[in-house]
Order: sequence, then structure tokens, then C-alpha cells
Amino acid sequence: MPTVEFTVNLAHQTQAPKCRVNGKNVRECLQAVFDQHPALRGYVLDDQHAVRQHVVVFIDGTAIRDRRTQSDAVKQDSELFVMQALSGG
Repeated sequence: MPTVEFTVNLAHQTQAPKCRVNGKNVRECLQAVFDQHPALRGYVLDDQHAVRQHVVVFIDGTAIRDRRTQSDAVKQDSELFVMQALSGG
């Protein structure tokens, strides 16, 4: 089962722990997490269901290519990491 983990700022805001999910692509994995933690969806996806501009999803250390439909394949032992850019100064 793939593992999905969120940066500390997302995990604290939405109480999203690192979790193992079923999924063959990024969209299926993210959907499994959103089913358990619905508040995360708005932080990660925009109103068109694409990955938000300031969010990056990595599969095994490589940024996904398909931000619109999240069709990038994942393996059963893949690690997905979702990172949100922070701004301010």
C-alpha cells in the first residue's frame, strides 16, 4: 500500500497523519486520504480538482507531472509527500 504524508503545516491544520492507502495513481491515493480527512481537499486541490498552484506532490522524491488529473502511477511501496509552499516575510 502506498504511504501518503503531508508537510507539518498541513498535517497540523487538518489533523492528517501519515497513512497507508489503496491506489494505483496519485488521484486514487489522494481521494483515499480525503475520504478520511475531508478538510485536506481544499488545501491540496483547487475548485477544478487540480493540484493547487502552491502545492507540490512527490512520488518517491519526484514531483508529479500531471497536476490536473493526478494520473501519475504509484507502486504499492511508493511514498507520496504533499508539500505546501509558505509565503510571508
